[in-house]
Amino acid sequence: MHRVASSGSNGGSVRNRKEKKLTYVLNDANDSKSSVSGDQSYLFTGSRDGTLKRWAFDEDASFCSATFESHVDWVNDAALAGESTLVSCSSDTTVKTWDSLSDGVCTRTFRQHSDYVTCLAVAAKNSNVVASGGLGGEVFIWDIEAALSPVTKPNDTMEDSCSNGSNGVGNSQPVTSLRNVGSSNNISVQSSPSHGYTPTIAKGHKESVYALAMNDAGTMLVSGGTEKVLRVWDPRTGSKTMKLRGHTDNVRVLLLDSTGRFCLSGSSDSMIRLWDLGQQRCLHTYAVHTDSVWALACTPSFTHVYSGGRDQSLYLTDLATRESVLMCTKEHPIQQLALQEDSIWVATIDSSVERWPAEVQSPQKIFERGGSFLAGNLSFNRARVSLEGLNPPPAYKEPLMTIPGSHPIVQHEILNNKRQILTKDAGDSVKLWDITKGVVVEDYGKIPFEEKKEELFEMVSIPSWFTVDTRLGCLSLHLETPQCFTAEMYSADLKISGRPEDDKINLGRETLKGLLGHWLAKKKHKPKPQVLASGDILSVKDTKKNLNASKSEDSSTANDPVYPPFEFPSVSPPSIITEGSQGGPWRKKITEFIGTEDEKDFPLWCLDAVLNNRLPPRENTKLSFFLHPCEGSNVQVVTLGKLSAPRILRVHKVTNYVVEKMVLDSPLDSLAIDGASVSGGPQQLFAGNGLLPSGSKPWQKLRPSIEILCNNQVLSPEWSLATVRTFIWKKPEDLILNYRVAIAR
Repeated sequence: MHRVASSGSNGGSVRNRKEKKLTYVLNDANDSKSSVSGDQSYLFTGSRDGTLKRWAFDEDASFCSATFESHVDWVNDAALAGESTLVSCSSDTTVKTWDSLSDGVCTRTFRQHSDYVTCLAVAAKNSNVVASGGLGGEVFIWDIEAALSPVTKPNDTMEDSCSNGSNGVGNSQPVTSLRNVGSSNNISVQSSPSHGYTPTIAKGHKESVYALAMNDAGTMLVSGGTEKVLRVWDPRTGSKTMKLRGHTDNVRVLLLDSTGRFCLSGSSDSMIRLWDLGQQRCLHTYAVHTDSVWALACTPSFTHVYSGGRDQSLYLTDLATRESVLMCTKEHPIQQLALQEDSIWVATIDSSVERWPAEVQSPQKIFERGGSFLAGNLSFNRARVSLEGLNPPPAYKEPLMTIPGSHPIVQHEILNNKRQILTKDAGDSVKLWDITKGVVVEDYGKIPFEEKKEELFEMVSIPSWFTVDTRLGCLSLHLETPQCFTAEMYSADLKISGRPEDDKINLGRETLKGLLGHWLAKKKHKPKPQVLASGDILSVKDTKKNLNASKSEDSSTANDPVYPPFEFPSVSPPSIITEGSQGGPWRKKITEFIGTEDEKDFPLWCLDAVLNNRLPPRENTKLSFFLHPCEGSNVQVVTLGKLSAPRILRVHKVTNYVVEKMVLDSPLDSLAIDGASVSGGPQQLFAGNGLLPSGSKPWQKLRPSIEILCNNQVLSPEWSLATVRTFIWKKPEDLILNYRVAIAR
């Protein structure tokens, strides 16, 4: 604490450029991986948290065998191209390819789209051809063999990963994509050069694209979206061959038969249409649903179609006879369907995926049980039947299997200690998170969120050093410089042993150290460069630079460990999303760093803080105040105007300052307390928490017990100055504190 002049500060500095931010995403799910046999069928799902998962099955149980993590926004679609290449698209505007049988290796990232990428289409018998469409109205046709570059290191996506995407419009609900693959296939990473590769562009859409479909040979592509029309393309050239009209609302889903002659379309107008592309006309219209149709899955013979949508119902329709039967009903709208043998996987807008019975090879067996109805061609007739309660009962009541998912967070509150966040998920479960450790410290179950928030209220004021959002369904914490370095706490408050209790701990820097702890350990133990090869010359300048860098790294990593309050878990660790100086944004789990990542990958301000303990200039770390005696008090303090101290300074430190600066002209037992005489001797007035310099009079070696007040309220010794200003003073003017000798109680 020191005195400052009464004049204001000389203003803050202006930053010339916007620094890149670092985001870390917390995960509460058990992300453990299980081994599987060599001959295994898989189901792939993608979700709003930006990850894809590979599921394997053991009798009636399912388990996650791999998590694919690189997207930084919702995964909107996924498809298998060939035997082992998984393709995914996301609201982060990227399309990614993966080795589907690996532990999560992303082999390439494509960034040509300007907006959310919403849909994919693949050619079943030409695995090199993949099409992607998005909200920007763009349709790209990719030659995977020509575009796919070889993987040069274990997880070579550091410069190829995704951008953070943007908040706002687009898919407002999570999407789960379903595909099947056999694991007995050999993995073959394509090694054709991709430098300078440009995809084929299908130009013509003026608005958003929501649906794509391709025939097996990859010679015909159909697209649809908000323009309510179907466009047919030649994927080999990108040229448009026809445009089909008929739907009265957005086209949401498309299917092509293997030859490319027949096309099924589902729309927000609640209708399903069957098109003959050779005749360029609509053959049939099926009024099956009472609301938007979002998902279609057709039998291999293209004679029967399973459909689902916003009306939460799954139907099976015979395309020739127009008979339909209600298969099952759900509690949420259906977004994706995938057929597998004699069952169908159903994904809704909630986080679980269910497997239901389905006669894929002999669908007529379902109609033989009865309960079918005729799907007319007028949607209002179908809606009338539904409103009148004439719907037949569903064919199936219970699913064969359920893969439960994690409920997304729908509500959160940052607590005043700025280290904990209270959350509530879609299942009404309330949890308390410690964001400096990345873990759930308390799971309260289903309790009132607001009541728990009030119960956890603390009278403490700490600067906001991070921002948070739950757009991915989980906690995403954003750190930006210099804001993330504004919050400090004393080591004693964090219960850090081995350091003086008054040492100030910067929450932002220590959290960064915790997040990069695995990287620091790998970097520290990485072998030093070997002697240069014959003929190479290392300049004096380079040598000095390397030595200085080595000293800086060694001193920071060896002598400045990660403190326990900032240790992140190795089980279900958080993921980092950020952008370096080269390439694009990327995402990776903190336990997957290999130590070679550098300033090309991490923002420079992060490395400066972690490696060199160098923080940017900070403002508002001090708080100015005046210190006056209470009215009527005889205790006087030698002070010269305005005082300044760290915002986190405790009130008991102000008390000590008052005692040190007191002017005591007579023994304390003659002092009055607010004008009242003192009784009982000086022992009742002294705290005995320190001594004045040697040579003082005996009565001066005892310290009086002092109270600090603000707005006539006695302050707790443990409150900080920032807490007093926020909760007690509540004025824009400089804080005014008063002191007096404590009244004996």
